[in-house]
Amino acid sequence: TMKEHIHSGEKIYKCSECDYVSTRLGNLKRHKLIHTGEKPYKCNECDYSCTYHGTLKVHMLIHTGEEPSKCNECEYTSKRNEDLKVHMRKHLGEKPYKCNECEYSTIRAGDLKLHMQKHSGEKPYKCSECAYRCTRFGNLKIHMRIHTGEKPYKCSVCDYTCTVSGSLIGHMRTHSGEKPYKCCECCFTCSQSRTLKFHMLKHSGEKPYKCSECN
Repeated sequence: TMKEHIHSGEKIYKCSECDYVSTRLGNLKRHKLIHTGEKPYKCNECDYSCTYHGTLKVHMLIHTGEEPSKCNECEYTSKRNEDLKVHMRKHLGEKPYKCNECEYSTIRAGDLKLHMQKHSGEKPYKCSECAYRCTRFGNLKIHMRIHTGEKPYKCSVCDYTCTVSGSLIGHMRTHSGEKPYKCCECCFTCSQSRTLKFHMLKHSGEKPYKCSECN
């Protein structure tokens, strides 16, 4: 464990951007690429680039035409046997990674690590522009679009653009007329989950929004 390494006198390498620590300098160097955004591994067949060599090897299967690993229970396929093994736990009901603070269990070690941050309150990823902090690097990347103004998701029907894919999916329903969210109390239907949440307040009588000047 990390405690054993500390007491043994073995050198600990710490990230200056977050709480990541490792006993190996090479691991820290690879980790730092997450913060710098550097993608040193480039595909010689297309414009793809990535942070890790292993990720590039998986990508190259697209060009080689190598058959992916297939699940015999559903239509899931993967380029890596390791991913298929993790996927199979869903069918087997296996959740080997268990939280020692609550009853949470999961099929992936990474999911458990993120879950544990709920108990510790740890939010290692910090915005350089405001006080925003979060547990996932991906969430920080999405948040940064508020500051940069980047809206990479574009509607193919109108001029609508947005920062997250979920917003585009909801928007596209305004064109298709699809209303998948249904109220269990009345016949109300809508295109977005947040609209249904607001609607349900009518049935519950809940009034979560309070004026700061009066009651």
